[in-house]
Amino acid sequence: MKEQTVFLTGATGVIGRRVVPLLITAGHRVTALGRTPDKRAALERAGATALEVDLLDPIAVRRAVQGHEVVINLATHIPPSSRAFLPGAWRHTNRIRSVASANLSAAVLAVGAGRLIQESFAPIYEDAGDRWIDEEAPVRAARYNRGVLDAEAAAERVTREGGAGVVLRFAYFYGADSDFTQDAIRYVRRGRAPVLGSPSAFISFVAHDDAAAAVVAALGVPAGRYNVSDDRPVPRREFVDALAATLGVAPPKFFPAWVAALVGSLGETLARSHRISNAKLRAAGWAPRFPSVVEGWRAVLAEAR
Repeated sequence: MKEQTVFLTGATGVIGRRVVPLLITAGHRVTALGRTPDKRAALERAGATALEVDLLDPIAVRRAVQGHEVVINLATHIPPSSRAFLPGAWRHTNRIRSVASANLSAAVLAVGAGRLIQESFAPIYEDAGDRWIDEEAPVRAARYNRGVLDAEAAAERVTREGGAGVVLRFAYFYGADSDFTQDAIRYVRRGRAPVLGSPSAFISFVAHDDAAAAVVAALGVPAGRYNVSDDRPVPRREFVDALAATLGVAPPKFFPAWVAALVGSLGETLARSHRISNAKLRAAGWAPRFPSVVEGWRAVLAEAR
C-alpha cells in the first residue's frame, strides 16, 4: 500500500489510539485530533501531527482536511454505562454522527481528499435469529442511535460524487481498556449476565486490536459497507459461560426479557440476535486475530490482570 496523508478523528479513543501507531508504522503521514493538550502531546510522541479542530464547524473542518488524501472518522461520544439509559444521554453522540460526519464528507469532496472511512455500528441490523447477516441485510436504527444512518449517508455521498466512501460497521467492541470489559467482569462476578436478550440469541464482537487493523485495511478496499466482526459470532449463553469459566465463577443468570423492554429503544437494540458475517472484509485481506470472543476474552482478561 502506498504511503498516504491521513486525517484522523477520534484518535485518542479506544480504537483511534491503536490506529495511530499502525498507520505510522505503515509509513503514512498522520494528522490526528486531540481535544486536550495532554492528548495532543501523546499523539505527537506517537509520531502524528496533532490538532484541535471543532468538527461541528464546517469551515474549520475544511481548512484542517486540506492537503490530506484520506479522512478517517472515528469521532464519537459514547456515554458511560451508568448514564447510557438516561433520557438525552446519546444526544451529543447523534450530533457528532450527523453534523460532524456531514462536515467531513463535504470537506473531502471540496479539497479532493479522495477517501472517507466512516465508523458505523453493526447492531443497527434487524434481529435475524440464527441467520447470517451480510452487508445487504435490512437495518433499523433505534431512536437513540439514529445518527448512525446519517454518518453512513455522509460516506455514501463521497462515493456518489466520485470519491471512495467506506463504511465500517463494527460489532460490539471488547478489550482490556474498555468500560464494557470491566463492567462485564463485575456483572459476572455478581452472578448476572452482562448482556440483554435471550441466552440462545447470537451476539457479535470484535477485539479492539482487530478493529484497529480493520481501519487500516480500509485504506485499500473498494468503496462500500463492510462488517467488522469476529469469524464466529456466539450465542449469548456461550459467551457469558466462557467468561465465567475464565474468571472461575459460576455461570451467571440472564435478566428477564421484560428488562430490555423497560429501558426502551437501547434495550431493544441490545437484545437483538446478530450473527454477523465478516466475509466481505476478509476477502479484501483483513482477518481477526481471535476467531471468536471466547478465545479473545481469555487474552483480554490475562492483559487486564
